[in-house]
Amino acid sequence: MKILVAGYQHETNTFAPLKADWDAFNRGDVFPAFMQGQAMLDQLSGVNLPASGFIVAARARGWQVLPGSWCGASPSSYVTQDAFERISAAVLADVARGGFDAVYLDLHGAGVAEHVADTEGELIDRIRKLVGPDLPIVASLDLHANVTKTMLTQADALVAYRTYPHVDMASTGALAAELLARRIAGGRKEEVQFRRLPFLIPLNAQSTWMAPAQGLYEALTAADEEFNVRLSFCMGFPASDFDECGPMVWAHGERAQEALEHLYARVAEPSQWTLDFLPARDAVAHVLTRAASMHTPLVIADTQDNPGAGGSSNTTGLLHALLAQGAGRQFPGQVALGLMFDPAAAQAAFAAGVGATVSLSLGQAVPTFTGQRSDPPVTGDFRVRALCDGQVTLKGPMMTGMAATLGPCACLEIDGVLVAVASGQMQMLDRELFRMVGITPEAMKIIVVKSSNHFRADFTPLVADAKTDIIVAKAAGPMAADPADLPWKNLPASMRRKP
Repeated sequence: MKILVAGYQHETNTFAPLKADWDAFNRGDVFPAFMQGQAMLDQLSGVNLPASGFIVAARARGWQVLPGSWCGASPSSYVTQDAFERISAAVLADVARGGFDAVYLDLHGAGVAEHVADTEGELIDRIRKLVGPDLPIVASLDLHANVTKTMLTQADALVAYRTYPHVDMASTGALAAELLARRIAGGRKEEVQFRRLPFLIPLNAQSTWMAPAQGLYEALTAADEEFNVRLSFCMGFPASDFDECGPMVWAHGERAQEALEHLYARVAEPSQWTLDFLPARDAVAHVLTRAASMHTPLVIADTQDNPGAGGSSNTTGLLHALLAQGAGRQFPGQVALGLMFDPAAAQAAFAAGVGATVSLSLGQAVPTFTGQRSDPPVTGDFRVRALCDGQVTLKGPMMTGMAATLGPCACLEIDGVLVAVASGQMQMLDRELFRMVGITPEAMKIIVVKSSNHFRADFTPLVADAKTDIIVAKAAGPMAADPADLPWKNLPASMRRKP
């Protein structure tokens, strides 16, 4: 068996301010830059990504892997028409050459382009038109995929992550190899049944490290065994304004309908998906009342500026709240925030040097989904505590082994608060992103992370009790914590904006 392998990863927040152009897929900040052929096999080796897991599983089955192209870009607004057509052309050129028995695609599932609402469905459909109805096409998807009818009907099989934070990306690629093996052994496409939930699920309610998702995915795994099927449940990315946005459950196998109904009854109960948030000021006040008595850090998630969901990673609401309440004066050098995306501030820090004090305007007031702008920059004197080149290899459980390139980075201190400043955008999902600028997360009293849930994989082990010591805060930013706050235009009336 010869298997063509290709990948395209983008999570599109259509309400975000910045689009993903071709350069975004070639920067190599969050994902490796666009790559083809042997370079793809080399760079994905040993990395927790679906394509890596598929390649290992394929070779274990004696299949030959034919590397095509792979690319990914940070979550943002629409993928530009130029970028998507370049990506599609690269994949289709490899498909057109032929010489393979099946296609595996490493996809996200929530990509929206300027001219195509369902980019993954469009890509699969274009491939199907080239290879005909019988050649197997399988794909892995992110848990936040907005799975469409086109994806499900044009592919032979789809399988999604089962964890958020996504610590199972490589193992999901292995599941895709298993589904391909079942497709080949059966000689035809297995039965697929699917059903969409009638409401959007907020990102912060989706963590599989806590209820309800934790128990629901345990039930999904058990149902796989009970019904001899392969179930998937995508909770969806609730910021993609097109008509098929929303959570989806599907199953492959002879008992697909029975298994689907079994799981759907559990996941579609709306009351379990509610979640409370604290305003930025209240979140800081809450942790300050507890920090002195704690021997482990307290963590605040700045969820509405999460660059992993279309945020800009440069808003200042939480930083203003920390400074206004004297957090750094109470715990000098033990309050940290990151990552703050501000290339100009990083450049100024490099020009001044370690130990110097620089007068800066840090962060930006950016457009938000409310129509208003976020908090103003923080202006003042900052001491340069550390500098680095932004070359970092992640060691946490989610993106183990991934090399990130974030450009010049600095640790800037103002009024006792340490700010990890970067020239590239990446959500704070790994402690190494603090360590690269000399901040030791384990020594902090208060940690503010620009992330929604991915941080939990590497930061939860730091806290004494995840239920009480991790706070989700709402500071003004581009990414709505509550999907009901967004100005939807294309979502069907049948799709409720909240559970």
